[in-house]
Amino acid sequence: MKKINIVLLAVLLSVFASACNMKAGANPTPATPVENQADGTQGNGLSGDGSDAQVTGTGLAGTENGSATEGSEGTLGTENDYGTGEVQELEANAPASPENVITEASQIVKEGSEHGYYYEQLSAPEKTWYEEIYAILSSVSGELILSADGNTTVGADGLDKIFQCVMHDHPELFFVKGYTYTLYTYGEELAKIGFAGTYTMTAEQKEEMQKQIDAAVEECLSGIDRQASDYEKVKYVYEYVIYRTSYNKEAVDNQNICSVFIGKESVCQGYAKSVQYLLQKLDIPATLVIGKVHGTESHAWNLVQVDGEYYYLDATWGDASYTSQGEAAAVAVLPDISYDYLCVTTADMAKTHTIESPVTMPECTAIAANYYVMEGAYFYSYDTNALAAFFDKGYDEDRVAVTLRCADEAVYNTFFEELITNQQIFHYLNSVDGRVAFAQDADKFSMTFWLVNE
Repeated sequence: MKKINIVLLAVLLSVFASACNMKAGANPTPATPVENQADGTQGNGLSGDGSDAQVTGTGLAGTENGSATEGSEGTLGTENDYGTGEVQELEANAPASPENVITEASQIVKEGSEHGYYYEQLSAPEKTWYEEIYAILSSVSGELILSADGNTTVGADGLDKIFQCVMHDHPELFFVKGYTYTLYTYGEELAKIGFAGTYTMTAEQKEEMQKQIDAAVEECLSGIDRQASDYEKVKYVYEYVIYRTSYNKEAVDNQNICSVFIGKESVCQGYAKSVQYLLQKLDIPATLVIGKVHGTESHAWNLVQVDGEYYYLDATWGDASYTSQGEAAAVAVLPDISYDYLCVTTADMAKTHTIESPVTMPECTAIAANYYVMEGAYFYSYDTNALAAFFDKGYDEDRVAVTLRCADEAVYNTFFEELITNQQIFHYLNSVDGRVAFAQDADKFSMTFWLVNE
């Protein structure tokens, strides 16, 4: 949880310090983790001599399923958990399935299905299994056999990676809980691998839930011109999700989009998947990113593409309902939204976020679509004319507070010296009593000023 202390300053200004502590929500009905094996493999069953055998295992979708208490963090991801191997002896000459029964996953793959960033990072055999696993999950299917080409090139050990890639690319799979797999062997030779999804609801319940999601999404998208720029679309979705969602670690379905679109309260993964879902509807490439913040606390955010360049986005950290007010908060009203994590670089994110990804993520270096750059609030030098225009814009838009960002530490130090130490801030604020409230973030080179209207 990020704690922000706001101080009301007299003519002699004091320095404000803020402390940021993450708090993530726990799944209210967490999946029970299956037993871990020491080596993470598919089991230790032995094949029957001259007969077929099957070994089964289980995996779970990444979930925040710790019983998080106030001020603590749930455990993100039982992503690699497998069930203990089980062997079932089958007759070697068992009859084949009837021709009209679908047994191969390749039979239900739809041509032209759109995937995402994670898909593009996979090898050709991995992409084939990705397409088949997506087809199984999206159709709420039971076990089907994966293409044999992946048996040796990908194997059972690669299943979890591909499953996670599918789930990270596809927020519409809100009904997926996890998966099971089956290894079919003949003697000591692997013959085929079966894959099945595990689900939180039936196909009929999924369709009913989808109708509610569609209605909420239609309402959202009616507020944005489809001809808007990439940046305008991303900013609109960022604001829409934040303004209409309350952070609540006890929210129902908080690991998927239902919590935001139906319940209107969620945790980080619900925020991130909903942002992703809406941006994909607006033809903006977006995907889910999983990792840690402050080194140990599990978190989820987004990778988005704006005008061909990659940026990171964290709507959870932009939501004031995720922020607890400090003791002095009563003297100033917190802004409803922070734009510190709207289209930022890898370097910016790395100060607090650490990525844990099944594939290599891009190095985001562009700043052209960064919020502060786009809104005229990014300063490369101490420019009094630009500062006057910046504050005038805040007043014209009836903003409660405005935040500016400096290009580097040297510029930031100059701003602090001129505006705070030398008290030049009173040239720009309509302060009738010689007081001003402000906050600073030396790590981000940013300063926030509450506008005092006459």
